[in-house]
Amino acid sequence: MTSNESATPDRGLESALAFWRDAGLEVCVEDAPVDRIHIPQPLRRTPAVVGGATASVVSSTPDLAAVIADAAARAAEAQTLDALAAAISSFDGCPLKRTGARQAVFSRGRPDAEVMLIGEGPGADEDLRGEPFVGKAGQLLDRMLASISLKDEVFITNTVFWRPPGNRTPTLEEQMVCAPFVERAIALVQPRLLVLVGGASAKFMLKADEGILKLRGTWRDWRPAEGGQTYPALAILHPAYLLRQPREKAKAWQDLLSLAERLAAPEPASLES
Repeated sequence: MTSNESATPDRGLESALAFWRDAGLEVCVEDAPVDRIHIPQPLRRTPAVVGGATASVVSSTPDLAAVIADAAARAAEAQTLDALAAAISSFDGCPLKRTGARQAVFSRGRPDAEVMLIGEGPGADEDLRGEPFVGKAGQLLDRMLASISLKDEVFITNTVFWRPPGNRTPTLEEQMVCAPFVERAIALVQPRLLVLVGGASAKFMLKADEGILKLRGTWRDWRPAEGGQTYPALAILHPAYLLRQPREKAKAWQDLLSLAERLAAPEPASLES
């Protein structure tokens, strides 16, 4: 290798480092070791209904059904968003609470918003500040919302409320445990529209197998696990993805226009018997 070759920057390495930086990775080595390839040994598979669809989930100890029932009972008791936030903070059933998260990260935004955004989970900045979408991705999300006059006019939460180690994607079990609180938040806010930010949120809330590039751009219906009001839901690309793939911003703009158009349309008249 010549001296000129050794001085040439490795573009692939630079790209990889930029990817992890935009994803929120701040350190290469955590204080405690994390086995990122460990797959918990399944004890049994049990059908569970979450978000209006049946999913086969891996049940582990403690019993998943019991933990979800406890979350549902605590969520049902909350009559306000403040009470719901307190219930989430005191809830010990989500494994993420014991993997290094500083605090529960519930929500930010208007409690009477017409649009409710549901992301994946908190990252490092969110874990530090206690609010969702406040890092680089959140700043981009705010600019996206401002482009259609929705900045500070929405309610924002996530499918899980504690930061996953290393900013990994939350597991299905972790999302299911937190789902009763998410559903209760929807019931308390009563938005007109739901916006599912990113693939992890869209796939879980819609119980879909497709990736975000197939889910985005189409309005679908979301219904609570126990039935009840159906909400129109739109999946959009995660702003962290847009930071890595700016060429996809055209798709994001199309989705924002769809959201603005749907919001501007009059609500259909309710049918009375």
